[in-house]
Amino acid sequence: MDITELYAAHRLSLVRLAVLLVDDFASAEDVVQDAFAALARRPDAVRDPSKALAYLRVSVVNTARSALRRRRTARAYSPPHDLSPPSPEDSAVLAEEHREVIEALQQLAPRQREVLVLRYWSNLSEAEIAQTLAISQGTVKSTASRALVALEKAMKTTASSGKEER
Repeated sequence: MDITELYAAHRLSLVRLAVLLVDDFASAEDVVQDAFAALARRPDAVRDPSKALAYLRVSVVNTARSALRRRRTARAYSPPHDLSPPSPEDSAVLAEEHREVIEALQQLAPRQREVLVLRYWSNLSEAEIAQTLAISQGTVKSTASRALVALEKAMKTTASSGKEER
């Protein structure tokens, strides 16, 4: 029996088998087609022609398992957030916000500005900031707290003066 005769005689029964394994007719047909294609690529894989159908069944089962694994992996995949470039409007708003923050930072006392920049721009810990500025960790905490309050006030002043200019 050649592969064409095998296909004509057993394709439907193999598709029924695959449907029960993968729960999807289109995928089942693909699984069976892959099994026959594998046999066609390697006709010497089955030395005894009477065992060709058994070979195809095993191939269908294994290919169905692989299809289910791929499906499970695809369903578990969570694509990363959309990384589309910001719109010109978003860029303009962000640039304006950055300008306001920098203006407000300039209004702070030098030590307050240093603590905030080291903490939020350089991502240093309180201990690292204390070491860098040669001050205690307690001083870093209190300075940061006061600086954030002062920055918030400066941001409100900068924002309100910016609105008046427009």
